[in-house]
Amino acid sequence: MSDAPGALTHATVMTGRSLLISRRNIDAVITSMMLPIMLMLIFVYFFGGAIDTGAAYDSYVMYVVPGVLFLCAGFGSATTAVAVSEDMKGGIIDRFRSLDIGGMPILAGHVVASTVRNLVSTTLVFAVAVLIGFRPAATPAGWLAVAGVLLAYIVALSWISAAIGLLARTPEAAGGFTFFMSFLPYPSSAFVPVDSMPGWLHGFADHQPVTPAIESLRGLLLDQPVGNTPWTALAWAAGILLVAVALSGVLFRVRTR
Repeated sequence: MSDAPGALTHATVMTGRSLLISRRNIDAVITSMMLPIMLMLIFVYFFGGAIDTGAAYDSYVMYVVPGVLFLCAGFGSATTAVAVSEDMKGGIIDRFRSLDIGGMPILAGHVVASTVRNLVSTTLVFAVAVLIGFRPAATPAGWLAVAGVLLAYIVALSWISAAIGLLARTPEAAGGFTFFMSFLPYPSSAFVPVDSMPGWLHGFADHQPVTPAIESLRGLLLDQPVGNTPWTALAWAAGILLVAVALSGVLFRVRTR
């Protein structure tokens, strides 16, 4: 088993490899960046005038942007599943293992690269949001909290995607599985208030991991009271991360016997 410094070095090398692959697969990167922007524009300009978000918001763009930022994290993280599945299918994992590179550094390289891509795409989405009228009022502490919540979910979702990539037998199947992860922001408070949904959906929308994250981002960005919601969001992210890392380790050992 590699020692900690060796594993860190391997993870760094694997991160560089994943980022280099992203540069060569620029169409997938552009798609993961542009889809959230297109959805934001569609919701703001096509549907925003028909959605009542209450008197607390001057316009629909002030309500929807936090949900789009989270949606961006989901789309960007989903590409990790396809990348991991392609590695498993292509046989490159056997070569890495012959070089004494463990499973965790390989997966960590994919996750760190996903995080870097996500931070770039999230910044781009936020810039477009400002151009179309989003005006944040966050305090310095609020900005730090927003960054912490977003980063926590990006890392957690990236590790879940890595586990999905190990579980799926083909890259196409991995891409299909990630649809369910990308779907979670819709039955939440991302685009419409939960109170406007059918009553039978309220329980799920209120108590799934995405809703506290979006409510935290919205409250922090607009300098509104958030209570314990950010801590709830971080607890969800930590739980998802722990399960995803453990599951990834088990699945990697099973798939590479």
